Amino acid sequence: MIEVAELSALPAPAIDEVSVVRPQDSLRISVLGFPELSRELLIGYSGAFQFPLIGMVQADGRTPLAISEEIAARLRGDYVVNPEVTVDVLEQPGRLLTIGGEVTRPGRHEVAGPMTLLEAVATGGGTTDTAKLSEVLVFRTVGGQRYIGLYDLGAIQRGNYPDPLVYAGDIVQVGDSPTLRRIQAITALAPLVTTPIILLDRVLR
Repeated sequence: MIEVAELSALPAPAIDEVSVVRPQDSLRISVLGFPELSRELLIGYSGAFQFPLIGMVQADGRTPLAISEEIAARLRGDYVVNPEVTVDVLEQPGRLLTIGGEVTRPGRHEVAGPMTLLEAVATGGGTTDTAKLSEVLVFRTVGGQRYIGLYDLGAIQRGNYPDPLVYAGDIVQVGDSPTLRRIQAITALAPLVTTPIILLDRVLR
């Protein structure tokens, strides 16, 4: 059952997947003044990696800052007097956004950082000449609840309302779709001019 939610925007994911490290990410770890400890490495499927002198470090679900602080703490004293450790993410191949419908290059695209809806559509090659800009859906699941945002790209481009952020794991659908027809059939929607419309997609039990 789809119903209108009393929300002004789609809720953000509990964890921004771009901000945390996951298996198969590539990292560069630097220890100032100790080039023999600095290295680039790939996070294995276990979510952990081996680091000289201190052994295994758990990375899955943690920010680069938290990882650097743990390495510094474990090196401090016995190995390095006052270690300065930095962790940089080189690649995050598992962060994907799905873009479908009336775009030039539909499919799954990597999210390398914060991205707005307009930027996401541009990543998909932009809209086709016949695209219905007023019929753009963003699907997102947060805390087990599926949300749908209905947006008007033309209104966003005109500055009628802000360009919303999208995240890895979102699905963006431009133009006509079965879900959109379902929404239009069961929900009285005013024209999208000054605000998006946020809906809840509830599973009937």
